[in-house]
Amino acid sequence: MAEIERPFSTFNFLVELQLPGGQIFCNAEFSECDGLEVTLTPQTIREGGNNSRPIHLLGPTAYGQLALKRGVTHNIDLWTWFDRVLRRDSRGVRAFGQVVVLPQNRVRDRGLTFTLSGCLPTKLRMPALNAKDGQIAIEEMNIAYERLQLVPPQT
Repeated sequence: MAEIERPFSTFNFLVELQLPGGQIFCNAEFSECDGLEVTLTPQTIREGGNNSRPIHLLGPTAYGQLALKRGVTHNIDLWTWFDRVLRRDSRGVRAFGQVVVLPQNRVRDRGLTFTLSGCLPTKLRMPALNAKDGQIAIEEMNIAYERLQLVPPQT
């Protein structure tokens, strides 16, 4: 097992989303990112004549929903993606996502990268309108994903 000598902290991360074809469209920064999770449900069986232990087989895998909160963006790309998913002609267009946890020196290729495939927006909530803020903001965005993988940092 490779040891990682750089400390990673939970406040130092990037979120990127891209459409099929490689066009990166998420140009937002969020103060909170939650929902990077995978759950494996074992199927337990009892073998006849073996009362001392159950046998656990691989069962279905479930993934969480990415919850992004209090985001600031300089464009409306996330809103456009959500709208595009709702349109009949492109219903269900899915994106590829990355959540990169950066080390203290913020060098991207030294970070932990969580890749999310089959991303589909499930919730998009705008914050209360406030005349003091000058940028387009997102209070909360939830994204369902089909697969989660960890890409370790480059050595």
